[in-house]
Amino acid sequence: MNIYFHGEDFRPEPWLSALRNALSGAGIQAEVAVWEPGAPPGDYALVWAPPQRLLDEQTRLKALFNLGAGVDAITQLRFPPGLRLVRLDDAGMSAQMAEYVLHALVRHFREFDAYEAEAAQGHWGFRKPRARQDWPVGILGLGVLGQRVARAVQGLDFPVRGWSRSLRRAEDLGLPGVQCHAGRDGLPAFLAASKVLVCLLPLTPETQGILNRETLGQLMPGGYLINVARGGHLVEEDLIPLIDSGHLAGATLDVFRQEPLPSGHPFWTHPKITVTPHTAARTLRDESVAQIVGKIARLERGEPIAGLVDPVKGY
Repeated sequence: MNIYFHGEDFRPEPWLSALRNALSGAGIQAEVAVWEPGAPPGDYALVWAPPQRLLDEQTRLKALFNLGAGVDAITQLRFPPGLRLVRLDDAGMSAQMAEYVLHALVRHFREFDAYEAEAAQGHWGFRKPRARQDWPVGILGLGVLGQRVARAVQGLDFPVRGWSRSLRRAEDLGLPGVQCHAGRDGLPAFLAASKVLVCLLPLTPETQGILNRETLGQLMPGGYLINVARGGHLVEEDLIPLIDSGHLAGATLDVFRQEPLPSGHPFWTHPKITVTPHTAARTLRDESVAQIVGKIARLERGEPIAGLVDPVKGY
């Protein structure tokens, strides 16, 4: 068995070592190497942002494992029919995502951002406490990450709503008390009832630019945006006018159309926008390798696996 690794922004050596150890522990004999153009046929590949050439050359792959939750860097390529695309189910990312969203939510809700600004000026003062029931949180996307974030937000007693492309029952997701909305027809009511909007959607042609003047303008007055999905969801030029007009109170953004965010971009210097460098949830190597090797073992035994992606739908 040949297994290839190709990861933009990943140091390959630790991944190769971890793969060899995990495969050996699972009793799987395999040659593990970094993919290079012209490499012999492989059985499996672990990739992040692979080039089209990898898919064109590696026509015998049984499965392609994406080293992250988002698969948009792969689904935009010409995808061979029959090749299984597998995303990570979690691998430690959902806890990180929940931490990030809770930090951004509480920082704004408790006005710690304002306290920080005042402390920098040597000002000592208090602000009137806000009521959680007045700050319903809407979560766009109820996949693995969205469900974990919803539970975490519920744990702090905020009202929570969820939106997904097709209707999902809160009880089936283990999210009692979460009001679920679905489809384009259900989006306006979801937005109108949300004070804080958290984007955790996959990036697909249908969700490209979903965060725009029209949709963000439907949030409750003084709304707040947290985007931890993909930069392509946000129409960036629409955000600052909504903030400067007072309709939005601000935003925390972890993802952008162009990354790294260009040095002259207005998001860097806007006082009501918090920027982080696509770090809300990083891929954890050991957890990811253990999950992938387990799935390879099940595929070799002819058993079903979780995390299969429909390349046409994009999730």
